Amino acid sequence: MAKKQFKAESKRLLDMMIHSIYTHKEIFLRELISNASDAMDKLYYRSLSENVTGILREDMVIRLTPDKESRTLTLTDNGIGMTKEELEQNLGTIAKSGSLKFKQENEASEDVDIIGQFGVGFYSAFMVSDHVTVTSRAFGSEDAWRWESDGADGYTVEAAEKETHGTVIELHLKPNGEDENYDEFLDEWRLSELVKRYSDYIRYPIKMETTRRVPQEGTEGEETVWETVVEDRTLNSMVPLWKKNRSELTAEDYNNFYKEKFYDFEDPLRYIHSSAEGAATYNALLYIPARAPHNYYTREFEKGLQLYASGVLIMDKCADLLPDHFGFVRGLVDSQDLSLNISREMLQHDRQLKIIASRIEKKIQSELTSMLLNDREKYEQFFEQFGLQLKYGIYANYGQQKETLQDLLLFRWSGESATVSLAEYVDGMAEEQKYIYYACGERAEQIAHLPQAEMVLDHGYQVLYLTDDVDEFALKMLHSYKEKEFRSVSGDDLGFEAEEDKREDSAEETALLEKLTKALEGQCKAVRISARLKSHPVCLVSEGAVSLEMEKVLSQMPNAAPVKAERVLELNPAHPVFQTLLAMEDEAKLADYAALLYDQALLIEGLPLADTVAFSDRLSRLMAGQ
Repeated sequence: MAKKQFKAESKRLLDMMIHSIYTHKEIFLRELISNASDAMDKLYYRSLSENVTGILREDMVIRLTPDKESRTLTLTDNGIGMTKEELEQNLGTIAKSGSLKFKQENEASEDVDIIGQFGVGFYSAFMVSDHVTVTSRAFGSEDAWRWESDGADGYTVEAAEKETHGTVIELHLKPNGEDENYDEFLDEWRLSELVKRYSDYIRYPIKMETTRRVPQEGTEGEETVWETVVEDRTLNSMVPLWKKNRSELTAEDYNNFYKEKFYDFEDPLRYIHSSAEGAATYNALLYIPARAPHNYYTREFEKGLQLYASGVLIMDKCADLLPDHFGFVRGLVDSQDLSLNISREMLQHDRQLKIIASRIEKKIQSELTSMLLNDREKYEQFFEQFGLQLKYGIYANYGQQKETLQDLLLFRWSGESATVSLAEYVDGMAEEQKYIYYACGERAEQIAHLPQAEMVLDHGYQVLYLTDDVDEFALKMLHSYKEKEFRSVSGDDLGFEAEEDKREDSAEETALLEKLTKALEGQCKAVRISARLKSHPVCLVSEGAVSLEMEKVLSQMPNAAPVKAERVLELNPAHPVFQTLLAMEDEAKLADYAALLYDQALLIEGLPLADTVAFSDRLSRLMAGQ
């Protein structure tokens, strides 16, 4: 029989579909199973609309039959089948979708949930096959037809024999190549795994005869006799958890699903089961893990939610569904508005996907806010693991997400409770307090003893303790919260000195400060008398946009350009050390003292000393009374 040519630009278009649209060859099984599911959906819908009796969903089944000897994989369904004309239209024209046409004709019905729309899924079979045979008999017809093709060269259609309605697709697999193993698609275990991964929630049972060896009854030990048992096994679970009513499910159901699906040994901190209809229709099942993965804060970590189209997995990690700041969320989204055959590149520009992503972001924000307000202990546990990501989210993209994330932040602080949110800090501020004060350091315990924080605490004001590298950058991006500006205790203006507290330096003090500034030339901008110190003799502060902490962080970055804060050394005029400096006439010794005080201030800030040997020598001379 002469071959017919495909009605599209056959070879080029088929080659593109096989080699470009689908990344993994294993996808062919998902596509063929989805087509079979569509065929049974169409038959069921027809039975309802035309009052056809005897058509029951529970009788519908998809069957897989691998045959290693003949190197064939057969997929059978008892769906609506196809006439000769439909075989010509649907399989003879690449990108002609019978499913799409059916959905358009019946889109008013709520029972229509057709997966494939683009009409290219069937041709993924040629990624693994060198010959495809489709035998089909349409429901209500006495005739059956066989469609055969080796690929882009064309196809044949001829009469065939088939006892019942439905479709049989037989794939003759390609021979194995140097880099390709097509035998895997004849392996029972591998086929079971692929069904479980991609088609577990197809609403019809997917069955396959499987074999296993069991000991013969009455035999044991060394005399065990083994026999092969053939089982007709259902490979898919059919009913997805996320499509069940919440009232049917317990916390244990949600937690067990999470641990099995996402391979975690701990229950999640929170689960979110939501659905939406309207501009975008979808079901979502989201989880906030109890612990960050070991690679979470590395480049190797991949964020994203599993994306399903009507219960069929189309992407294992759809990054477009989650913003970076909520990248810790695990879970899935199932939408009938997305096509099964859509590619990753097309998904990035899909309007429905963007609507879903926006709603999911708002849902996650709402759940985190609820946890913060109603389950503080659990939220603190969450923030310990993922709070750093929220802070990065505020700083990233020029602060575009700061309004979304600022109320989710927690900080250690000088108050009585372990942590405080910005809202709690502001609500507890003294009436006359103008600013939100913060201090930076490696540990909260170290920050609590910083000399710079003394005066702020003495006024009865609390101090936020910033211990992460990104903290100050995030606050700089926020600039203010509820019209209260952030101020560093190491900044040049604390903003609360009363006029009567300001003092004029004496001529003697001015002369001393000039000498100390000269002695520290190149290391700090100036030396001045402090209005913030109480018990400590010295501290280091900064002027300008770059703080001491920012200098420290930026200088540690790979290939970083030199960045320096404008450093100012402040002295406590009430401390005995200051009086000693005023009385000192030996200028060389005064220079030694200046260098020692400066190094002392560096150590308090956690900054490195420029010359540790010189520091040790000066300290030794001082101890020796020289």
